[in-house]
Amino acid sequence: MATTHTVPERTREQLEAAKSATSERRYRWRIVALLFFATTINYLDRQVIGILAPDLQRVFAWSDVEYATIVSAFKIAYGIGLVTMGGLLDRIGTRKGFALSLTGWSIASAAHAFAGSVFGFAAARFALGFAEAANFPAAVKTVAEWFPKKERAFATGIFNSGANIGAIVAPLVVPIIAVKMGWQWAFIITGAIGAIWLVFWLRTYQRPAEHPRLTANELAFIQSDGIQPTTRIPFLRVLPHRETIILCALKFVTDPVWWFFLFWLPKWLHDRMGLSLLELGAPLVVIYLVSDVGSIAGGWLSAWFVKRGHSVDYARKRAMFISALFALPIFWASRTPDLWTAVALISLGTAAHQAFSTNIYTVASDIFPQRAVASVIGVAGASGAIGGAIVAEMVGFLLQRTHSYVVVFAMFSFAYLVAWAVLKIGIPEIRPLNLDTADGGR
Repeated sequence: MATTHTVPERTREQLEAAKSATSERRYRWRIVALLFFATTINYLDRQVIGILAPDLQRVFAWSDVEYATIVSAFKIAYGIGLVTMGGLLDRIGTRKGFALSLTGWSIASAAHAFAGSVFGFAAARFALGFAEAANFPAAVKTVAEWFPKKERAFATGIFNSGANIGAIVAPLVVPIIAVKMGWQWAFIITGAIGAIWLVFWLRTYQRPAEHPRLTANELAFIQSDGIQPTTRIPFLRVLPHRETIILCALKFVTDPVWWFFLFWLPKWLHDRMGLSLLELGAPLVVIYLVSDVGSIAGGWLSAWFVKRGHSVDYARKRAMFISALFALPIFWASRTPDLWTAVALISLGTAAHQAFSTNIYTVASDIFPQRAVASVIGVAGASGAIGGAIVAEMVGFLLQRTHSYVVVFAMFSFAYLVAWAVLKIGIPEIRPLNLDTADGGR
């Protein structure tokens, strides 16, 4: 007689709850939409000075080194803010932290309109960088709170794609505002957009367990990995771990590439290709649209590997290796005289960056518990900002001396393979870290 196996009642209920959640209204995706728009606004505000750089450099007679100092001020403050904001978000929560941050960066963005010197712009950039630093730690922490591990890479890819949308919107609207109303209004109008998002955030966001509009089935699905402890992990307990150091190294190596394209690409298109302010839109839109595809594809590819039965370690590392290969052609963009060939090569590189970056954020949430994620992302992002500031000063110096971007583009081509090798060697296996034990759970 065949033996029949019964599924335990509790297990059956959990499976049914998880299955029902996929057919019911998915409120968690509404939260991702808010993160997406916050990231869009974040990048729109920081991108304005990059779009206006050729004209501002002409108006204020900045040298390349002075412009490098202005953009470095943002990155230094961003690094300081990431270290500060990560722990603060773990302490006060994402609802309050996000609201305060966005209010601060909206005011700082508008403040650029009243600057009239290198120091004035640097001060405004410093304030903007410090306030904007909360966005990614808060978004990653929110994803860790609202999504089970199997959906986090895709959710992260969606909100991370907002960076590209912000970078797309900026070259479409900023030149028009600047030409029609003056460069000052480009900063004021873009800074004011954050107030709209703030209303929706305060009306919509609460933690899953406390949200009145979240169904019991969807909550069960969100918590299907188990309920995580809520006691905040002290910031200093995160720093000594090898995993934290490796994530810092990944950001230090790869973030300068994105920082360069964000703040120097309009200037490169003007200097190298002779484009005017109103002509910057089409190339930049193409580049960041392709980047957007890369952001979502990086998360999707990683999630696809998991669904195919591969381990999280295999999925993240394989997706990142593929992304690194797509970054290799960046170098040739500095050698071609054809605008759209250069645009195609840069597009491939920025898409590769976004795919790689999406998985860095996901790896952090794979390894560290929810209550430590914001702190880890904060300190890793600070490392990336430091790398970005160093590269910005180096770029300014090289341009002042050589008027050539060749060396810079060559470094960027291999940055991601170097970072992947660091991850492969430094973290042999991606798995949860238990910070409550003396050895970190190893």
